[in-house]
Amino acid sequence: MDAPSVAPVAPIPDVAPRALRHEDYTATPTPQRRAQVVAAMREILPERSVLSEVEDTRPYECDGLSAFRQLPMVVVLPETEAQVQSILKACSELDVPVVARGAGTSLSGGSMPHGSGVVLSLARFNRILSIDPLARTARVQPGVRNAAISEAVAHLGLYYAPDPSSQIACSIGGNVAENAGGVHCLKYGLTVHNVLKVRGLTIDGEVVEFGGDALDTPGLDLLALVIGSEGMLAVTTEVTVKLVPRPALARVVMASFDDVVKAGEAVARIIAEGIIPAGLEMMDKKATAAVEDFVHAGYDLDAEAILLAESDGTPEEVAEEIGRMEAVLQAAGATRCQVSTSEAERLLFWSGRKNAFPAAGRLSPDYYCMDGTIPRKNLGRMLKAIADMEHRYGLRCINVFHAGDGNLHPLILFDSNDAEQWRQAELFGADILELCVELGGTVSGEHGVGIEKINSMCVQFSAAERAAMFAIKRAFDPAGLLNPGKAIPSLARCAEYGKMHVHGGRLRFPELPRF
Repeated sequence: MDAPSVAPVAPIPDVAPRALRHEDYTATPTPQRRAQVVAAMREILPERSVLSEVEDTRPYECDGLSAFRQLPMVVVLPETEAQVQSILKACSELDVPVVARGAGTSLSGGSMPHGSGVVLSLARFNRILSIDPLARTARVQPGVRNAAISEAVAHLGLYYAPDPSSQIACSIGGNVAENAGGVHCLKYGLTVHNVLKVRGLTIDGEVVEFGGDALDTPGLDLLALVIGSEGMLAVTTEVTVKLVPRPALARVVMASFDDVVKAGEAVARIIAEGIIPAGLEMMDKKATAAVEDFVHAGYDLDAEAILLAESDGTPEEVAEEIGRMEAVLQAAGATRCQVSTSEAERLLFWSGRKNAFPAAGRLSPDYYCMDGTIPRKNLGRMLKAIADMEHRYGLRCINVFHAGDGNLHPLILFDSNDAEQWRQAELFGADILELCVELGGTVSGEHGVGIEKINSMCVQFSAAERAAMFAIKRAFDPAGLLNPGKAIPSLARCAEYGKMHVHGGRLRFPELPRF
């Protein structure tokens, strides 16, 4: 690596709000402070809704990224918006950090508690408030499961399109916080493309609404700002989602390739032909071996990579598009193409991709799921680089991709009982994300930043860009009490990470590694 280059910038102050600057997640409150906060919460909520004993708060110490854990000072489970408002006002007055939580399926540590803070669980906000089949919308509380929306409107021939792998468990409020996607987001979009309105509360208890029921709303369009903000700007209490008609037919082409680069090129060719599949997913050989043993989907275990390309619509549309995709795949070097012949077989083909994460759990005591994006044309290059990293770090990695939009999910296998393995897994993951940036992508596709990727944000964003992020944060939460220390790294953290060095107020950026 060449010597670090010096960026000619003026001294930049650490502009993070106070609560973000120390980022002390593990701060232990005094008994007096704990008693004060618990008493304040019990003035608002019934006894059953305030959890302060260790055995009661332990289930909330982490989210789906279990490598990072922290016991909260207290957990509250409100049931009404008025209760949420009172909780936030009390926490603001007492200067207490608040971490909103949905189902806890986040994979980035976004809902990891603060040691001296309150976990505000929205689990009891689980009602579908209204369904409008003519406008094709549903108004739901944030604790409603993603899949429950589609179940509730199935009799109308409608469904909610974003379908993350955790859709049977994850909440719509969590989907809004992380801007969740899924295997069908290539055609139908992410959460931000499928939500009309978000209602929530600021840390001061002020009711705010983003978006609206009409095509446009007066004032600034802040809907896309709050979606993906990871609970740092407001606590969501209600979401209005779009519903789409369930297609008459869907079929999947399962294509095998003897080379991962060919599979990556096939993805680019499909898009170049003007085809936008309902889903376009890739799994490498290690991933297919893991999931085939788990779900018995009939995957080609000799293939170096397989693609799942789905078409949906009328029978005529599906037949025409499937034919076009088969031609492109075969021209790109597919060694085998198999088209699902029934709805049951289509779901079976998808079951392996949907169950890639639990299948990884059968191979290793722990796995570290990464989430970054790259241009589609670089999929093959990324897979080869990850193979080199496996040798460098001495850890296995299986790869599943939302190939259609370049969103990759490498699963690094390790044993958390071995501290050195966990350290190597973290370094492995950081290298993958830095390569994403180098290849023209980003460090997060749909899992959010949370704690997991906060160091990698130092690589992607400049001090000026992070200052702009903090300015937005201050506009909503001047004291920095909502989900403190997440998503936006301070100057000090970037310096500690080592990817950006501070010398006399000037910033030094080491060049990224080349693969």
